[in-house]
Amino acid sequence: MDPTQEYIDRDGARIGVQSYPEPGLADAPAVMIWPAMGVPARFYRPFAEQLVAAGTAVHVVDLRGTGASSPRPDRSSRYGYPELAADVGAVRDWLAPRIAGRRTVLLGHSLGAHVCLLHLALDGGSGVSGMVVVAAGLAYWRTYPGARGLLTLAQTQTVATTTALLGVWPGWGFGGRQSRGVIRDWAYTARHGRYQPVAGTDPEPALAALRVPVLAVSVAGDDYVPPFSLDHLCGKLVSAPVERVHYTGETGARLNHFAWARTEGSLARRVADFASRH
Repeated sequence: MDPTQEYIDRDGARIGVQSYPEPGLADAPAVMIWPAMGVPARFYRPFAEQLVAAGTAVHVVDLRGTGASSPRPDRSSRYGYPELAADVGAVRDWLAPRIAGRRTVLLGHSLGAHVCLLHLALDGGSGVSGMVVVAAGLAYWRTYPGARGLLTLAQTQTVATTTALLGVWPGWGFGGRQSRGVIRDWAYTARHGRYQPVAGTDPEPALAALRVPVLAVSVAGDDYVPPFSLDHLCGKLVSAPVERVHYTGETGARLNHFAWARTEGSLARRVADFASRH
């Protein structure tokens, strides 16, 4: 089941989209997958194939500067969360003709979830049936117990400082090569436990008013996003109906922040069920 590689040109960037063969159902819900920081769309192929087998249409997007998307981040790159959130809207507009009339669900893994939530907050959630948040949370240092909180603060701000000095994050052991703006906005959430204003607008009240149904999934063995980190993020969605799930798998396969996307299909079936219900 080979996906079709497609591209969207916008703002001097080329956004890659992998579109999987349709499941053969005229009214199949559509799931758009937005990856974690530095993770290419092709990594999600096993999970995407499981979703198709469960009866959903699937499109996996490469975040700006990652995988098939270009250009590669360098010292001239300034984009951050606002631009990535705007890319979500651009991809939705581009896909709109082929998924018109279908239930549409955004699935964000880690960073992908943050930019999708920001997009929904600023857009009001129009045309989206549901949001799936997988292994995503704000690495807010005050939510971590004891010395772990101080260590988290030190680690995140060291990455931010290094990026500011170099002009780009080289991807040393974390997150792949990234624009300084992405690292700046990520480090801000770790310091403050909230998102920065976008174009002068505070997204927090909009998140609180968002009514799009949410499936929020923490993953066993995830050292990057402990369950309490996702709980902190869910606490911002006070108006949305939230289904909170802790995924432990069924086959005994070892899970972590990434491995869930390449194991057996119970999570894919859960997502497909969520998409069909909303």
